Amino acid sequence: MMQAMIFAAGLGTRLKPLTDTMPKALVRVGGEPLIKRVILNLAAAGVERIVVNVHHFAEQIIDYLKDNDNFGLDIRISDETAGLLETGGGIKKAAPLFDPTAPILIHNVDILSNVNLSEFYRIASRSEGSEEGSEEGRVKSEESDGGDAVDAVDAVLLVSWRKTKRYLLFNDDMRLVGWTNIETGEVRSPYPELNPKECRMYAFAGIHALSPRLLKMMDEFPDRFGIIDFYLKACATHNIKGYVKDDLKLMDIGKLDTLAQAEEFLEELRVSN
Repeated sequence: MMQAMIFAAGLGTRLKPLTDTMPKALVRVGGEPLIKRVILNLAAAGVERIVVNVHHFAEQIIDYLKDNDNFGLDIRISDETAGLLETGGGIKKAAPLFDPTAPILIHNVDILSNVNLSEFYRIASRSEGSEEGSEEGRVKSEESDGGDAVDAVDAVLLVSWRKTKRYLLFNDDMRLVGWTNIETGEVRSPYPELNPKECRMYAFAGIHALSPRLLKMMDEFPDRFGIIDFYLKACATHNIKGYVKDDLKLMDIGKLDTLAQAEEFLEELRVSN
């Protein structure tokens, strides 16, 4: 079974005044609410169960899903109305709602992209074999000390090259080893001697998938924490991979000016597909 989580709990402050009366998830792009577009994309990829976290105008999202019969899917609500838990805390709270045997695809509600989600999920599901990622991504499996088996993939992060201040750091096998802020020079890594200049640097794109094996490790974290903080600790003992999509087309519908560009972006995606 394929399963996913949609982050829909945010306040959407950059989309004010629209989000003064509705959640960001219900803001319309190309005539359809953002959450509908994400749900339909996930369903087309084969996802059967979706967990949606809610906080800001939570009842509006819950009612919208009910009015649409959950789009024929097993959709479950993770209620964060008592307080936002950030990305990592949101996954931790939602953990009991997931099937404990299948990877979890995480997707922000305000992202539109040309990512092949079924292919992305397939890579996250891989636990054995030396097969490498498809032409849409480069995710290498690493040989274990024995030379025959390969490490299970514990999480896959969609990344791309774009100009920013903050980058995730990967080794030559695209395994996560740290994070850096190139403006301040700050480096965060479980490897004290890590030199960012010797690493591959990519920006996180807000879509990732993780094995349920990692959920137990979240018990060590507080109720509220960011998922990148979690991955930076987990990468010392687990195989956290980067997935590079060179022809990535992605839009974060986070500001009012991006709404004006979204219809053109959707048409671009339709033509390219």
